[in-house]
Amino acid sequence: MDEPKKILLIDDEIDLQQLIKTVLSSKGYNVTTADNGQDGLEKLEAADPDLIILDMNMPKMGGVEFYQRICDAWSQPKYPILILTARANMEEFFKGMDIDGFMAKPFEIDDLLTEVHRILAKRSGAARAAKPRDANQPAKVCIAETDAPTRDKIGAAFLDAGYLVHMVHSGTEAIEHIFTMVPEIALISFGLHDISGDAVIAKLKKMPKTQDVKFILYTEDKPEKAIIAQEMSKNAGIEHFVKYQNVPDLTLAVNEVLKPNR
Repeated sequence: MDEPKKILLIDDEIDLQQLIKTVLSSKGYNVTTADNGQDGLEKLEAADPDLIILDMNMPKMGGVEFYQRICDAWSQPKYPILILTARANMEEFFKGMDIDGFMAKPFEIDDLLTEVHRILAKRSGAARAAKPRDANQPAKVCIAETDAPTRDKIGAAFLDAGYLVHMVHSGTEAIEHIFTMVPEIALISFGLHDISGDAVIAKLKKMPKTQDVKFILYTEDKPEKAIIAQEMSKNAGIEHFVKYQNVPDLTLAVNEVLKPNR
């Protein structure tokens, strides 16, 4: 019989901490709790966790400093991390953290359980393949574009093409939205105003829940932008990069990427 998975839960909201511990323990997990980052560091070696659930805003030592303290020489965390955060914190940590998932407070406890199971299963190689989409249902596409007129044009084109369209205006919002809705495909502008599109895709591809989403990084077909964007997409391991002149170029690209599933 497999030993229970070990979880280190670090959160200064004691009522929430105890609720999460009770629920996780009832599902067979071995849970160690800590009230802040410093407390978490002191308990880390003994806990030897398979997963750390980490709050961001805490006294003595917050989530960002704790995260930095458990990273290796290459700035990679030594343990899987599930972040608990209020939405206002998201832009800061998404710019510099490699995590396995996040839950935006407030959240449903069942959603937290699902995410814990997903991360541990993926890390152990036991995750199931995603359920295929019903062929009779239109594909979901998330479009991340900072420029409002451009975003509206692209969104209208995909609605006309029969897609279920979700539009966001920033990299931070794209990460949150794509993580929540898990679309079939995400169309991400390179020139988002807060986090570059390649960084958004790279982060989402590292999260077990969203790593199988099909991503397209795009930019206008202008030499000074396109050369940089294409090079960054290669560095990030992004399979699909599009330089577009007209919006139909983007719909054609998405159709091509989704062709085996349509």
